[in-house]
Amino acid sequence: MQNFEYWNPTRILFGRGTTDRVGWECRKYGERVLLVYGGGSIKVTGLYERVIVRLQEAGCSIFELSGVQPNPRISKVREGVDICRREDIEVVLAVGGGSVIDTAKIVAAGARYDGDAWDFFTGKGVPKEKLPLGVVLTLAATGSEMNRNAVITNDETGEKLVVKNPVLFPDFSILDPENTFTVPREHTVYGIVDMMAHVFEQYFHKTPETPLQDRLSEGIMKTIIEYTPKVLANPTDYDARATIMWCGTLALNHLIEAGVVGDWATHRMELELSGVYDIPHGAGLAILFPQWMEYVLPLIPQRFAQFAERVWEIPRNGRNDLELGKMGIARTREWFREIGAPLTLREVGIGEDRLEEMAERVAQRGPIGVVKVLTKEDILTIYRRSL
Repeated sequence: MQNFEYWNPTRILFGRGTTDRVGWECRKYGERVLLVYGGGSIKVTGLYERVIVRLQEAGCSIFELSGVQPNPRISKVREGVDICRREDIEVVLAVGGGSVIDTAKIVAAGARYDGDAWDFFTGKGVPKEKLPLGVVLTLAATGSEMNRNAVITNDETGEKLVVKNPVLFPDFSILDPENTFTVPREHTVYGIVDMMAHVFEQYFHKTPETPLQDRLSEGIMKTIIEYTPKVLANPTDYDARATIMWCGTLALNHLIEAGVVGDWATHRMELELSGVYDIPHGAGLAILFPQWMEYVLPLIPQRFAQFAERVWEIPRNGRNDLELGKMGIARTREWFREIGAPLTLREVGIGEDRLEEMAERVAQRGPIGVVKVLTKEDILTIYRRSL
């Protein structure tokens, strides 16, 4: 296990009815609230009206930044920053999933920064402070409600980049499972793939002696596998939705990575993919991860064998680590197919045309991967195997 520091300042309000606390939770930080949300689904479900009423009851003045898209754009962030500066916004409130939360994070930090918010992603600037930030989560997926990460796409260049900074932790996050009841099946599936992929990135590593981290990760993965069929069969099953929601948070709130050096190559490759082609992040991860697993299997066969035995409960029956690891990867691929995720790039309309260009851009941003440091040729091979 590596040395580490662990700190998570986000306060979680979890459970049925916690949405109604949003007004007074925001009011603790200020009166002028910027409400950030997506394409309008929260209006259809009634969540928008519920949030507005609670904010008004708390005496808040409400300003809005709507229309946040999946794979959120820096242009929308800039629009939000302008509102914050023009209207003297005191609190930013994200009501939505990862894209909305990531947008709100960078809006909140950008409002306290003299330059352009895209500087955070290129290394030209560092977020040093932000406006207070609250979250009402509507999609279990990214873990952004309790972490320091944000991913934003540049509309002009197609670059999709990540920034990680402690300033970006939300101050509070409301996790009411009932707000996920109306999430469409497809988006539920992609969210589940995303949280599984987050655990994969922190589980498949070379750090020695991490027994507790392993068991925590395996517990999250096994729970996701157990409860996914329940959520898909009955989207309004409160207990199933609550369990999946908490799995998504724990998968990336920096707990299971403490003392571990994760890989994250697959996420880096997928960010390029969805930045260029605008596909759902979870879809790209379902396509790429089994290919990455097979590519690096010979380097850590014992860890893949452990994964097969403990997570998928595949008996060893005299098999060596490599053989057992292959079976674990095959079962992962089968499970993605069972829940309705794509397994090839062609299934989402992507051919070979831009694969080399994307591999070049990923490699140019610096070394990626820990299990195996991937070169451009490695990245291109994984992309091509994913066709």
